[in-house]
Amino acid sequence: MIEIYKHQFGLLSEVIARVKNRNYRFMIFIDDLSFEEHEVEYKFLKAVIEGGVETKPDNVLICATSNRRHLIQETWKDRNDMEFNGDVHRSDTMEEKLSLAARFGCAINYNNPDRKQYHDIVKGIASRCGDLGLTEEQLLLEANKWEIRHGGVSGRTAQQFINYLAGTVKQK
Repeated sequence: MIEIYKHQFGLLSEVIARVKNRNYRFMIFIDDLSFEEHEVEYKFLKAVIEGGVETKPDNVLICATSNRRHLIQETWKDRNDMEFNGDVHRSDTMEEKLSLAARFGCAINYNNPDRKQYHDIVKGIASRCGDLGLTEEQLLLEANKWEIRHGGVSGRTAQQFINYLAGTVKQK
């Protein structure tokens, strides 16, 4: 696995060239990929993923994580196909922005769980930590208090809550 950061995209072609003829498979990993409206590096990444003059080798897989569904910041002005600031075909601009996400063959979306699912996640993570010194009822009550102060019900919030609890148990 080779991790590439956004500021290293200029090296991506070189990295692929160095590994393409090796007898191993490589995953190029890009964590928390996203672009602001003014950043255009995504165009380079699109070409590398699809293959430009040279196709992407079979022994290379490019994977990315992102907190954005479409990777590139969208604005309301992108949604209108009427002329705005001289760009007559705004839908072309929008499609270009959305096309980067389409280059990745698989997308996995994690939606926020409902309260019951959140409780199941908390109990599941807690069960791997041993004795946290709480009954199940106390655990869920504290999990509810935690999520109110820490961003709502999510798998990440549940994990952070259990990490906090496990840390306080170790300190006792």
